[in-house]
Amino acid sequence: MTELLKNFVSGRWQAGTGAGTPLFDPVLGTDLVRVDSTGLDLPAAFAFAREQGGAALRALSYRERGALLAAMVKVLQANRDAYDQIATANSGTVKNDSAVDIDGGIYTLATYAKLGETLGQTSGNGRFLVDGEAARLSKDGGFQSQHLLVPTQGVALFINAFNFPSWGLWEKAGPALLSGVPVIVKPATATAWLTQRMVQDVVDAGILPPGALSVICGSSAGLLDPLQPFDVVSFTGSAETAALIRSHPAIVQRSVRVNIEADSLNSALLLPDHAPGSEAFELLVKEVAREMTQKSGQKCTAIRRVLVPEALYGAAAEAISARLAKTRVGNPRNESVRMGALVSRAQLAAVREGLATLKTQTAVLHDGATHSIVDADPAVACCVGPTLLGARDPDAAPLVHDVEVFGPVATLLPYRDLAHALQLVQRGQGSLVASLYGSRPAELAHAAVELAAWHGRVHAVSPDVAAQHTGHGNVMPQSLHGGPGRAGGGEELGGLRALNFYHRRAAIQAGSAVLAALAG
Repeated sequence: MTELLKNFVSGRWQAGTGAGTPLFDPVLGTDLVRVDSTGLDLPAAFAFAREQGGAALRALSYRERGALLAAMVKVLQANRDAYDQIATANSGTVKNDSAVDIDGGIYTLATYAKLGETLGQTSGNGRFLVDGEAARLSKDGGFQSQHLLVPTQGVALFINAFNFPSWGLWEKAGPALLSGVPVIVKPATATAWLTQRMVQDVVDAGILPPGALSVICGSSAGLLDPLQPFDVVSFTGSAETAALIRSHPAIVQRSVRVNIEADSLNSALLLPDHAPGSEAFELLVKEVAREMTQKSGQKCTAIRRVLVPEALYGAAAEAISARLAKTRVGNPRNESVRMGALVSRAQLAAVREGLATLKTQTAVLHDGATHSIVDADPAVACCVGPTLLGARDPDAAPLVHDVEVFGPVATLLPYRDLAHALQLVQRGQGSLVASLYGSRPAELAHAAVELAAWHGRVHAVSPDVAAQHTGHGNVMPQSLHGGPGRAGGGEELGGLRALNFYHRRAAIQAGSAVLAALAG
């Protein structure tokens, strides 16, 4: 029987008492490890994190907590090769795609370690953050109001998605730990191994105080029940699960703060008057193909809808299809393979089902079924080729604006004019990101502002930044990650803005001498 991974709660490693759920290699179909959380004393685990981990973290300054993050980065970098092997086996990703997750997570953690240095110079005695300038409450200014941000005295519970077991952890844990809030992470079961191993390496290094970082692998049953009013929850996953979380008594009755990242039908829009062969046209084609195939399309920020002027529909279909045709799909251990597998048979079935649904209102422009599976058994491997669909009349194809296929699938949509294009993008009901491709700054700026209310991020690409832009789907810690509407209405990252979620704002009304004492 395969190894049963342990959970780290209440300051010690604990095995579940059940048989465990096996994790599989999505290419070879072999059992890897098992996870189980049966029998864990969750109320005790949450209490230990709050009382022990929280108190110890808050006793440190922001600068000191930033130094802890920097030490964690060194540990993770030293063990990076092991993480790559786990990602290949458990997520079925090629090396470049594994790096997006692993290195992206470490880079984000390092970013918040550096931000901790700046907070050490600007925060009130290193224990709280000053929020804005003091406001006069009396005519002579002797009595004032000063807003402060203080760390919430609870625990941060992370319920993460299967597609980013590294980045999904550290992009949340970095801001939380820097804020002085202990973390309990529940990774998605299918790919929990990498998260568990990274936590293990940090715990074994003895960097954090006991209770500051915990990991629970297995069922999420009862996970929300121990939450108390000053705890926070951050969830990444389906809108259906998000609705269940929002309806839980902890959220409804105890006012536990919750951040949600859910479904998203992200768009790429080629602005008018950019003919085939133009730099803007080629930039769009390249980015669409990359976003469809990176991590086998299993990215919450991946391009799902591609909008081009009506006259360019055929040319865009041909150009994107030509790039997709070159993608070799199969075993990530084969150096010729450029796209690996979906993470599980369940995910493969979901992609096939979603694709069948979209085909009822679209035409197939590039068929993923034409791709042979390299160095793997198609009957076993969770591999599927990239598929480009097209809807000649996007106004009469409501499913393409409503159904997200979480895999290497995108739909090409023609538009009449820019106003029509913006309307089509907005039919996604709120998304994480839209990217714009053009060459005229004023036009790009206008479109970006028009789409800003519907997205957490607008990524404008013009020829002058062709070699510099960070990519439609790459989430950078300096920029906001999240989106309105169906995308969940949440916010993460955005530099120091991420710390707001883990702090409570209070107004201190006092005399000038008291406020001066606060500032140290």
